[in-house]
Amino acid sequence: MRIAYQYKLRPNKQQKETLEEWLNLLRRQYNYRLAERFNWYEQNRTSINCCPLICYLPELKERPDYYSQKKNLLNTKKLFPEYKDIHSQVLQDVIKRVKLTFDRWLSGDSNNKRSGKPRFKGIGRYHSFTYPQMKQNCIVGNKIKLPKIGEVKLVQHRAIPDGFKIKTATVIRKPDGYHVILSLEDKTVPSFNTEITPNLDNTIGIDMGLKAFLIDNKGEEVKIPQYYRQAQKQLRIKQKAVSRKVKGSNRRKKAVKKLAKRHQKLANTRKDFHHKTANNLLKNYDVIAHEKLNIKGLARTKLSKSINDAAWGQFLAILANKAEKAGLLTIAVKPHGTTQECSNCGAVVKKTLSDRWHSCPNCGFEADRDTNAAINIKNRAVGHSVLKAHRASEAIAGVGEKPTSVFVESA
Repeated sequence: MRIAYQYKLRPNKQQKETLEEWLNLLRRQYNYRLAERFNWYEQNRTSINCCPLICYLPELKERPDYYSQKKNLLNTKKLFPEYKDIHSQVLQDVIKRVKLTFDRWLSGDSNNKRSGKPRFKGIGRYHSFTYPQMKQNCIVGNKIKLPKIGEVKLVQHRAIPDGFKIKTATVIRKPDGYHVILSLEDKTVPSFNTEITPNLDNTIGIDMGLKAFLIDNKGEEVKIPQYYRQAQKQLRIKQKAVSRKVKGSNRRKKAVKKLAKRHQKLANTRKDFHHKTANNLLKNYDVIAHEKLNIKGLARTKLSKSINDAAWGQFLAILANKAEKAGLLTIAVKPHGTTQECSNCGAVVKKTLSDRWHSCPNCGFEADRDTNAAINIKNRAVGHSVLKAHRASEAIAGVGEKPTSVFVESA
């Protein structure tokens, strides 16, 4: 099992200068290696028989790859002696980052999803570096020993679990200072492969929304906090302060730092809300069913500000991660028809976005629009049709009589 812990660093003045210098040198190295790949790609991406009649024929060069660029780091250290002060594995990790971002652009990731064209990193745009290997005794007391930097003060708010070994360490610069992310692994602890079978007792269906953050199949809702909209006034003031300063001045840098800190506080507050909401759900249920939403597509609509403020994608990722660690289960169901179908009889009841109440003319069932959708989500996750789910819930409740309403089993 592999987990990650993040701690706050409190470097002294000299260590801060070293960290800033490292990030700047690594940024330059990243841009140079990325430019090498771009130059080769532009000159060699087509065969010579496919070129136009008038074209530039470059000299033949070997394609730069991970190993050739890593080997060339020796020449870099000869030409630029300042790179000798940087840990060798940290430099090699820069080459690895270039390889990953370039390959994702050309070939895609493991799911064959291609990312956009890699960008060169401007000043202040390179925020982290990684030690691929760390000693197990690197943390002594309230300090962590970073190779070629020294012992840096560490705010260790929680101890490393027994049996877990430190695999990598990533130092990252944030608006409020420096942090270190430790990747921990314990091979004796297996990854949780839950064998829970979803049923009507251990499953809850949730419907994500903007009127309420989520509402479950019992009608209980979690209010949406709208942190961004509450902070808009302060953000607007700080953004104006940045725009009024001269570019490149120290006052502008201070204003940018204040704005970045406010955005970070906003993001941390939202993330804390997501963690607490996920914990509350997983305390009471073994299986959480939700819609498989196209969040990127929804974020391009007129509701983009509210959708980005709710951050459904972050919440569902946190929920799935916590469920996996606890040996529980999350199920994403197809969202098509969850709002329009009646959860009691399966009849399709057309609604517009402004219609917030579900009233079925077929069976007379009435409920909140989102509650009706949450019940449908739960039924789909369990694998029951509307009729089977209704009969099963009646059997659990001890109702022996047959329902008087006419039920139509949905396809």
